[in-house]
Amino acid sequence: MSRRRMLRMAGAAALALAAQIHAASAAWPEKSVTLVVPFAAGGPTDIIARIVGEHMARTLGQSVVIENVAGAGGTTGITRASQAKPDGYTIMMGHMGTHGAAPALYPNLKYNPAKDFTPIGLAAGTPILIVAKKAFPADDLKGFIAYLKANGDKVSEAHAGVGSVSHTTCTLLQSQLGSKTARVAYRGTGPALNDLVAGQVDFGCDQIVNLVPQIQGGNIKALAIATPERSPALPNVPTTKEAGLPEYQVSAWNAVFAPKDTPKEAVDKLVGALDKALDDEGTRKRLLDLGSVIPDKTGRTPAALQKLVESEVARWMPVLKDAAAAAQGQPTK
Repeated sequence: MSRRRMLRMAGAAALALAAQIHAASAAWPEKSVTLVVPFAAGGPTDIIARIVGEHMARTLGQSVVIENVAGAGGTTGITRASQAKPDGYTIMMGHMGTHGAAPALYPNLKYNPAKDFTPIGLAAGTPILIVAKKAFPADDLKGFIAYLKANGDKVSEAHAGVGSVSHTTCTLLQSQLGSKTARVAYRGTGPALNDLVAGQVDFGCDQIVNLVPQIQGGNIKALAIATPERSPALPNVPTTKEAGLPEYQVSAWNAVFAPKDTPKEAVDKLVGALDKALDDEGTRKRLLDLGSVIPDKTGRTPAALQKLVESEVARWMPVLKDAAAAAQGQPTK
């Protein structure tokens, strides 16, 4: 073997060894992180993801890029993200619909909310409001219910797709009221809200995050908030209990997940970045001004999120199955 060839081989071996050492010692993350939002831009999940992701990027030292993948009540985006390489560079913002209600609504769902993800943490709780277009004939919840029961075939409800928070929570409302209205599906809360403001649809049930500016601006009517206490962000909006429908109590949530088997180093750093974001006064103020409820230290852990997902799947399965059967004129169990 010639001396020149031996030198080339030695050089190649040295480069390969250096590359291996670099790969082994490189600290995650080395590039930007993609945060998949399974709804159109401008909706509640998107807004929370952008607020939280902005601060997480500072902690991680890399940009957090929002990717909106809308469709099928959020399950399209979550399915895609769940199948991404589990290296920490693709994460997702799931919520009550995608990780709680979806199994009851999508028999062929391509993921198991309780088994196919690595939980990172709960980002925010989001109270649900019953809202109506500005020109709706009733101005309060009792009048709304009376009108709905008398004119249900003439009333339309807007939601962000089957399995979305707006669809799920309005399914619960209509089930409790025994009402049957037209249900208009959109590719996200943003488009649904736009048509509600424009008066193209009559009412909806949705997370407070996207609704505060429109309510404060008088563009839509807030009939009630489905929580035990009024929200500081909308102190003049009565609770469902105050307004005459105490059985309607429901809140949504948004949380960060990674694909199953994501490495511990990446998971730990993502958990830490989310924790710091929710402790940051500026981030907290932005979330609270929107009406969000920020989880405490115990409530935002991966273990707490895992338990929440399991409990939500168990809660929504009978509610949505019974509602679907009733809508088809079938007996419920």
